[in-house]
Amino acid sequence: MPESNAVAEHPPPRTRVRDDEIANDPNPQRRSLLSRPALSDSVFKTVSFTAGATTVGIMLAVGLFLSLRATDALKVAGFSFLTEQQWSPETHKFGIAAVLSGTVTIALIAMCVSVPLALGTSLLISEIAPPKVKSVLITLVDLMAAVPSVVFGLWGVFFLQAAVIPVSQWISTYFSWIPIFAVTDASGHPQTDASSYTSSAFIAGLVVAMMVVPTQTSVMREAFSQAPPGEREGAYALGSTRWGMIRSVVLPFGRGGIIGGTMLGLGRALGETIAVYMIISPIFTINLQVLKSGSNSVSALIALRYGESFDFGLSALMAAGLVLFLLTLVVNFTASSIVARSRSGAQTT
Repeated sequence: MPESNAVAEHPPPRTRVRDDEIANDPNPQRRSLLSRPALSDSVFKTVSFTAGATTVGIMLAVGLFLSLRATDALKVAGFSFLTEQQWSPETHKFGIAAVLSGTVTIALIAMCVSVPLALGTSLLISEIAPPKVKSVLITLVDLMAAVPSVVFGLWGVFFLQAAVIPVSQWISTYFSWIPIFAVTDASGHPQTDASSYTSSAFIAGLVVAMMVVPTQTSVMREAFSQAPPGEREGAYALGSTRWGMIRSVVLPFGRGGIIGGTMLGLGRALGETIAVYMIISPIFTINLQVLKSGSNSVSALIALRYGESFDFGLSALMAAGLVLFLLTLVVNFTASSIVARSRSGAQTT
């Protein structure tokens, strides 16, 4: 037998002794299978956790600040703060029923206009436009999001309002049988003069819609662009048209992005201040006729009355801000729960 085979069959005695000692050791030193995280991972985790905790802390601090400052006004007004239409803190008769109604009305009008526009624009950019045109469109949409609110307000006052008044008159003439499109005076008689259609919730909603379209478009476009290429090609291979592929693959996959973009735009529309403040004619009665002159919003009320208010008046404004803050939180948490139940691509076929 060769010497190499003999060595292989009979290991050195020192190795056998070491193995026996390890086997008979009552307290063996076992090697841990847990890996030690790298320094970069630890730093990243710490920074991310700190940033998230700071964001939550700031939000809680804002809510606590508004709650403390609004205590005096809420003690006086009580539940009537949500049902009273007038705003007269000096006489202790004030509430946000009218301004809250105007806030929701303007936001809903903005959503009715912005969501279809943002959805069509995002599909155009992600599915139809050539690559060179796509980059230009993305840049233009992003630049539109950077336009200040005061510029949109000026555009709405000096250009859009004059162009929209004939449209409002036409809608009121042919659709006045729908209560929200009727324009009447206090006695119920129809109004046809142009001054009855200026500074309306409809015009303010259109301006706000133009402001939230870029944000909604960016969110939806990003969701649509993540649709799996394999499923796109599979739809084409089965004989689907482009619209059929979009309907069966892109839209189901981007459902979460559609909902998220819509809710993000709704939160922006509820809190818009300067543009709405420049356009509307402030009133403190609930106006359900969206084409009629006169509306209001919580943010515009705060901007209008902040400079002339004193201690109790400021407390009332803080209470109005607290309601708007809570309303925005409800919208965002609702959006998060809806998106969590409809993850992008979960129902793609």
